[in-house]
Amino acid sequence: MSEPNAETPSPAADHRDFIRDIVAADIASGRIGVPVTRFPPEPNGYLHIGHAKSICLNFGIAAEFGGHCNLRFDDTNPVKEEQEYIDSIQADVRWLGFDWGENLFHASDYFEQLYAWAVHLIREGKAFVDDLSADEIRETRGTLTEPGTDSPHRGRGVEENLDLFARMRAGEFPNGARVLRARIDMASPNINLRDPVLYRIVHASHPRTGDAWCIYPTYDYAHGQSDAIEGVTHSICTLEFDVHRPLYDWLIANLPVPHVPRQYEFARLALTYTVLSKRFLLRLVNDGRVRGWDDPRMPTISGLRRRGFPAEGIRNFATAVGVAKADSTHEVALLEHHVREVLNRTSHRRFGVIDPVKVVITNFPDDLVETMEVVNNPEDPSAGERPVAFGRELWIERDDFMEAPAPKFFRLAPGREVRLRNAYFITCDEVVKDADGRVTELRCTYDPATRGGDSPDGRRPKATLHWVSAAHAIPAEIRLYDYLFTRPDPGADGRDLLEDLNPASEAIVHGYVEPALAEARPGETVQFERLGYFCADPDSRPGALVFNRALTLKDTWAKVQARG
Repeated sequence: MSEPNAETPSPAADHRDFIRDIVAADIASGRIGVPVTRFPPEPNGYLHIGHAKSICLNFGIAAEFGGHCNLRFDDTNPVKEEQEYIDSIQADVRWLGFDWGENLFHASDYFEQLYAWAVHLIREGKAFVDDLSADEIRETRGTLTEPGTDSPHRGRGVEENLDLFARMRAGEFPNGARVLRARIDMASPNINLRDPVLYRIVHASHPRTGDAWCIYPTYDYAHGQSDAIEGVTHSICTLEFDVHRPLYDWLIANLPVPHVPRQYEFARLALTYTVLSKRFLLRLVNDGRVRGWDDPRMPTISGLRRRGFPAEGIRNFATAVGVAKADSTHEVALLEHHVREVLNRTSHRRFGVIDPVKVVITNFPDDLVETMEVVNNPEDPSAGERPVAFGRELWIERDDFMEAPAPKFFRLAPGREVRLRNAYFITCDEVVKDADGRVTELRCTYDPATRGGDSPDGRRPKATLHWVSAAHAIPAEIRLYDYLFTRPDPGADGRDLLEDLNPASEAIVHGYVEPALAEARPGETVQFERLGYFCADPDSRPGALVFNRALTLKDTWAKVQARG
């Protein structure tokens, strides 16, 4: 299945929102020709589902209006940045179906220009070198109701500031000894305008520039100016940057930038049973509480991919939640709903048994193996059929048998007939148990006249079971995943997030799958009939198959919608 790129309209092309309305109005008024947007991740961790929403928005708008979207790494903090993160971010954006073409940039591309513009601010008397420590700056910044206090170094002259700033760049001072601050207004009601820090000293090697620099611009300083250099027309940020916009605009207005971008904010994504803090996700990785950034329980794009979620389902979810101005939390069931819709349409059906119990068909010949033709996907006739071997001994799900059946349990029980999908009707005649009373084998008989699952006399068993031929089955490790947290609002009421971790979020079982799954490629998702959607894991090897359960078949969101 092909994925759209930046030149292809996304599913949101007919889905309006306030940002798209702004872009359309800017084009209609002649303010811009075509939009230039950007996705500016910090390479200090892996992208998550919240970033996916932003990626779909920025690349989607650019494609819909005939513009382009830049991928720009905000690589201004070398202490936390790694090449691994850079590589993973590019892989995730591509996997989601978007392409930045020639428009790959880094804030570090502009370090020399940003430095020159900082010098310009100093010459204009709009920036100064401050000797206060980070704690002292914080203490003198004031509160939401009280103004800040001027730094004792705020009155330094231009020449002294130029000299100190040049010496900061030359590496004469240790980390934290000095910073460059904008000289704006320590009494501003917006704390972000109270002489914000523009540069800090960081003696650390940068992934791209090595040891060429020991001073680095802050995000607030680098971001808007990078937008201006790249000709970005609409700098789309999440809502917490609303209070930063006055500083964004002040810097653009007070620097000789080649272009004037505009910043707009939208509500970030929040999901039930999910935490999207990169700091906390890194903690889970470093503490060994998950398998890594791509653990299938993680809300990272790579984790969702490893679990078996398709890119199309994530894009459709991003469209469904829309673009709003107010924060809200969405049900994770909505994401699962859109993933199921795609998987139901695209995934091949296969037989797999995750908690097996043996069935022996006593009246089936020992040496006979029959081949049943089974549909690959009833939603897609072009997917065709596949041959599946059937023999005397089978594996079925343990849950599909009950020795003393409860009311409304219609599956296999002593003396009861059921249908084996695409095969025969069987009746349970005898139950074999071990010394502990656990069922180990079910002895059954079959009706040869019901081949293919139909009866010439019209009888219809109330249950149809899936199965795997024991002689042909391939053993597989199957990882069953649940939500990473036990509560829909992890960390609420001031609790430590670790207290809400779900100890049962991963369960490993060993079952059997049909031979066709021996060829499953890592990342390929199929439906185990009657059980759910399962994805071949990268840990899978010939003779040692591993599958991750992406989702069960139960769609709670669809039921909610049906109730109206």
